[in-house]
Amino acid sequence: MLILKKKVERDHITMKNLFNLFLIMLLVSMPILSLAANFSETCEDGSGEPGSGFGIGFGIVLEFGLYRNSCPEAESIVYSWVETAVLQDPRMAASLLRLHFHDCFVNASPLILYFVLIILGCDASVLLDDTEGLVGEKTAPPNLNSLRGFEVIDSIKADLESVCPETVSCADILAMAARDSVVVSGGPSWDVEVGRIDGRTASKQAATTSLPSPNSTVPTLISIFQKLGLSQTDMVALSGGHTLGKAKCTSFTARLQPLQTGQPANHGDNLEFLESLQQLCSAVDTSVAITQLDLVTPSTFDNQYYVNLLSGEGLLPSDQALVVQDPGTREIVETYAADQSVFFEDFKNAMVKMGGITGGSEGEIRKNCRAIN
Repeated sequence: MLILKKKVERDHITMKNLFNLFLIMLLVSMPILSLAANFSETCEDGSGEPGSGFGIGFGIVLEFGLYRNSCPEAESIVYSWVETAVLQDPRMAASLLRLHFHDCFVNASPLILYFVLIILGCDASVLLDDTEGLVGEKTAPPNLNSLRGFEVIDSIKADLESVCPETVSCADILAMAARDSVVVSGGPSWDVEVGRIDGRTASKQAATTSLPSPNSTVPTLISIFQKLGLSQTDMVALSGGHTLGKAKCTSFTARLQPLQTGQPANHGDNLEFLESLQQLCSAVDTSVAITQLDLVTPSTFDNQYYVNLLSGEGLLPSDQALVVQDPGTREIVETYAADQSVFFEDFKNAMVKMGGITGGSEGEIRKNCRAIN
């Protein structure tokens, strides 16, 4: 028994030593994790309203005004192209905003590869075209025949490369273009933290599984956002981006279920609104039929989205869920519907936080946003 006891003790010590060795190897191998909370005391519009920044990355600390010396024309170039694109096609504002969202939410989950912890996030992976050795994110179900605006980003990048080559990352272009899309649509402005780098890979699988579904429940939405360091308030505020843009009938068929099955409507459903949607979707092929997310002010960035939700006129099931599935999210919706300035402030802060989900330190400044260098 004594011999057996000593053997067990030796085995325990050996396992403990091996575990400690693994931890040492992990710490030595991985870059230092920087959790940066940056606070801005002034906003771009000169309002003096505070904004916050949040970043999780490896060796990356985002900054305000990083291109002030290295590429002073960067912000004006991005704004000019976005303004022109939205004037020609008002829907482009929502498309550019959505590109940034779909970029930051994909690959943002921590991964351990060869003892190195990797977080990607806002790294312009969404812009990469498929190649022989890379299946990118453009053909993932949430993105296929849905994401738009790639040509606008191409034009911005080409212009920037002619003025200040290999300086402004594609990921930063996405963040600035998203902000400018909101501004030219009548929404608030904010300072964009920059310094992101472009990833050298993309993941169709991650794009398929990481993005919220239009049928997501409130608990699912809260869970997805919290994993990225975004709060319940951030989630409801960012959902307000649906005050712009359009959606296909296939993305909101679940909203029509009470009419199609004869079952009682959910609490808060607007049957007249649902009947108008059913008429639209039954008139043409549902795979191509689209309608405005906000039928009242479709091209204006405002708080009408939240007013619509309280009237039972949320287009996507995940939108209407905010007022019928959770009293906490409903309270936030009611606040935003009553006071647009509160929504604008929370939206600005949430956009800076989302944009701070930064990529791994192993990246580059792409010359062409569609391909690695």
